[in-house]
Amino acid sequence: MQSSVLSTGGGQALINPADTVILLLDHQTGLFQTVKDISVMELRANTTALAKLGALLKLPVITTTSVPDGPNGPPMPELQEAAPHAHYVPRHGEVNAWDNEAFVKAVRDTGKKTLIMAGVWTSVCVMFPALDATAAGFKVYAVMDASGDPSEMASRTTLARFVQGGVVPTTANAVICEIHRTWNRPEAAELAQLYTMVAPNYRAVMESYQRAQQVAKTPA
Repeated sequence: MQSSVLSTGGGQALINPADTVILLLDHQTGLFQTVKDISVMELRANTTALAKLGALLKLPVITTTSVPDGPNGPPMPELQEAAPHAHYVPRHGEVNAWDNEAFVKAVRDTGKKTLIMAGVWTSVCVMFPALDATAAGFKVYAVMDASGDPSEMASRTTLARFVQGGVVPTTANAVICEIHRTWNRPEAAELAQLYTMVAPNYRAVMESYQRAQQVAKTPA
């Protein structure tokens, strides 16, 4: 059961947490070394924040890797630490995760129709399954800053193809905000910590506010 407190008025065009699964594709140490359109530190932080969001709000998280025993490398260890409940699906050489029957079955078995996807490379490991899932009737969001490509050109052309193919480009911060929806919920403090991962300067905002509150409560 969804633990969050949600409003019932606006937001009908936004991501519905009750219908959402997070798919983290090929976040592997070897592939990270080829990423040029975003810093690897930022990429890893944003990806970890998505995994933590899934664990915090009890959203299904499915991970997969492409030939982890080869040069693509093993998956980033933060994923298992951030989302211990994540379901890992091994592949057998398929570049496109949607070509793997076990992966598609894992997605369908969640019963969710909204897919939040991120991965490395964006132009391959995200785009291929994103387009196929869209064609299969899913609503797909591609988290651009939790994904990475070998060049700015690859990233720009991928973004254009997403839009043409009906995939919604978004960011980790936007995903957290859309699913968060209100501070009037029991996980508010933990959600605030996720914002400090995707927007590090937000930690300074929190610290300055907390200090101001301490000063205001201190007797003159």
